[in-house]
Amino acid sequence: EETDPGFFEIDLVAHCGDSAYGMFISTLNTTDIATGWFESEPVMGKAQERVLAGLQEIKMRVPTSLLGIDSDNGSEFINRQLYEYCLKNNVVFTRSRPYKKNDNAHIEQKNYTTVRQVLGYQRFDTEAVFDLMLKLYRGPLRLYINFFQPSVKCIEKKRIGSKIKKVYDIAQTPYERVLAHPKIPQETKETCQRLFESLDPFQ
Repeated sequence: EETDPGFFEIDLVAHCGDSAYGMFISTLNTTDIATGWFESEPVMGKAQERVLAGLQEIKMRVPTSLLGIDSDNGSEFINRQLYEYCLKNNVVFTRSRPYKKNDNAHIEQKNYTTVRQVLGYQRFDTEAVFDLMLKLYRGPLRLYINFFQPSVKCIEKKRIGSKIKKVYDIAQTPYERVLAHPKIPQETKETCQRLFESLDPFQ
C-alpha cells in the first residue's frame, strides 16, 4: 500500500558498539511509505513489551492513522504481543523475506540518514543517554527531518537495454507530502501548518 498514508516500515537499530553483550539501547525507527514521515523512539533492550510500548508512543505522534506495519523477521517484531495488538487495532502486519534487506528499502535508508549519521555506531547503555535520545527523537530531530529535510521518491523505472533508468518526483519534505495528500484530513493538515509556522530551523 505505497500510495495510501498510514503504512509504515519499521526496524530496530542497535546501539551496541562492538559487542551485543548485555543491555543496550536500540532505536525503534519508522517511516510512512507514502509521505516519508519519520518517527523514532529509543528502547532499552529488545524486550517485546518495550518495542510495543515504543510503537504505541510513535502512533500518537504521526499525522496519519496507523493502518499497517512492515518489519523484518526479528523476534522483537515477530511475537504474540505485537501480533495480538495488530489484530485488536485492525493494523495490517506484514514482514519481509528472510535475508532480503531490499524488501525494507525505505526504512533501511532512513536507518542511515536519520539514526547512524546522527548518533554514529558507538555503544549507548545508560539512562542518561536514553533520556537525551528521548528528547532528541521527540523534539528537534523529528521536526528537522519532517519539516525541513526534502527528499525525492522514485515514481517510475524504465529499462533501456541492459540499464534501468529511474524517474523521480520533485523533492519535497514529509510535511509537504502530508499537505498534498488527498487522503489526509484537512484538520490534520491545519495542525501541521500551525506547527510549521511556529518553527525556526536555525533554532
